[in-house]
Amino acid sequence: MDTVDLVRANLLSPMVLAFVLGVVARLVRSDLKLPEGIYAALSIYLLFAIGLKGGVSLSLTPAGEVWLPALAAVVFATIAPVWIYAVVRGVARMSVADAAALAAHYGSVSVVTFTAAIAFLDTLGVPYEGYMPALVALMEIPAIVVALMIARVQAPPAAEHTPVSWHTVLHEVLAGRGSVLLIGGLSIGLLSGAGGFAQVAPFFDAPFKGVLVFFLLEMGMVAAGRLGDLRRAGAFLVAFGILMPIAHGALGAALGWMIGLSPGGSTVLGVLAASASYIAAPVAVRIALPEANPGYYLTATLAITFPFNLAVGIPLYHAIAGLIHAW
Repeated sequence: MDTVDLVRANLLSPMVLAFVLGVVARLVRSDLKLPEGIYAALSIYLLFAIGLKGGVSLSLTPAGEVWLPALAAVVFATIAPVWIYAVVRGVARMSVADAAALAAHYGSVSVVTFTAAIAFLDTLGVPYEGYMPALVALMEIPAIVVALMIARVQAPPAAEHTPVSWHTVLHEVLAGRGSVLLIGGLSIGLLSGAGGFAQVAPFFDAPFKGVLVFFLLEMGMVAAGRLGDLRRAGAFLVAFGILMPIAHGALGAALGWMIGLSPGGSTVLGVLAASASYIAAPVAVRIALPEANPGYYLTATLAITFPFNLAVGIPLYHAIAGLIHAW
């Protein structure tokens, strides 16, 4: 399949169409809304299922096959905020806090985008390394920490009276629902192995895509709620929210090829590199950089990058990974 066919197949998938339905429902002012308890339950299910299945795959993989991808993922997530910050400060002339906030969000990863990529590859029948969920857990935190360190170092003297409480920030990020479920699921899957997972597979395997459809329906309504902010975001933020993921997706796919991942694994690493956090990063930024403008970092991640990656980015990164491996 060429890139156009991949994009067409992705756009017509139930996951993407459910997201579009959520956007349409919000735009026509429908009273459609998932009860908050159900939305929370769906997110808990997805995060735990991703971690659990990744832990099982990790238990079946020799340690020698995992350490290099794990190291590469951490290194990428650590250095990406540096050039993101430099681009935002140099081109858009945003404040230190706003540039660092964008660096934290775009250096970290989106679990939901990762989940959509896995569903996309499964639909196409493309194999990938089973330990990829472990890379999600490894890439989520470093970028946030590095971006906040940049903000502290680059902060103007007038802002030095508001020091960052690192203990509070790290606790909120590491003890947050997403981190606990993802890392906890990985640990349980790793310890229980394939035999343990077989006992709960009917609940965590087959229903996974159906739950993802409902979750993306809600995400469509959330994203549509920020579309009005695009008028105030400016041309730079729109361009940044599309071009930075494309650049990161190509880098991630190339990095996957360099460290010996399969084309499917390179696609997943490209998707992780191209994604932007809207769960862990907003919590940390809200605490450590309260002066940062949410209209920038939430609009960019939710109203620009997430829809772009969901509809176009995932098949694009898969095509890039295929070209790199073919070359």
